[in-house]
Amino acid sequence: MSTPSLTQALGLFFQAHPWHGVTPGEKAPEIVTSYIEMVPTDVVKYEVDKNTGILKLDRPQRYSNQPPCLYGFIPRTLCDTKVGERCSTRLGRTGISGDQDPIDICVLTEKPIQHGAILVEAIPIGGFRMIDSNQADDKIIAVLKGDNVYGGWKDVKDVPPQLIDRLRHYFLTYKAMPDAPTPPVEIAETYDRAEALETIQKSFEDYRTKYGQLTDLFAPNR
Repeated sequence: MSTPSLTQALGLFFQAHPWHGVTPGEKAPEIVTSYIEMVPTDVVKYEVDKNTGILKLDRPQRYSNQPPCLYGFIPRTLCDTKVGERCSTRLGRTGISGDQDPIDICVLTEKPIQHGAILVEAIPIGGFRMIDSNQADDKIIAVLKGDNVYGGWKDVKDVPPQLIDRLRHYFLTYKAMPDAPTPPVEIAETYDRAEALETIQKSFEDYRTKYGQLTDLFAPNR
């Protein structure tokens, strides 16, 4: 009989922290367990409080801007040095750093999932190279594993251009406020599945560099 990990033991009594206490899965980055913070019906912005792991209200959305898909992050990832360097290399720029957050993920599904704070299995198929105030803020595009309609999409090129445009519009405008300067946000590149997997891998490496001693206390895998 195998000895349970500390994560498994604590899971009997406490809810795991969704960033640090949840593994992205044995098949990551090809299939990633993802924590969903927001769903398309949300009219306010939610995000995980980094200290407690509790989903909190970040800000009300004052204008008509709602996420077009499930939106959250991949546990045990971090956009730091390696993700920033990857962005700089791909774009031929210098001075881009990571935004110090877990890597974001957009999960496409036909199913009307009504609330966040849930875990889903997702298959990355591409992503946006987004830069926010000269910081890498990549958005991985994925499909829900087993989805009846979108599950057959293997790469971002399979996604209808209208849906890609809708995602781009959301991320380029969700911080915009009337009568205020437009935030310095750009989507510099839309990349394919291979680049998405490489970017996720870099975010795993960034996470292990910063939090490796923490995760060593938990499960032996990622």
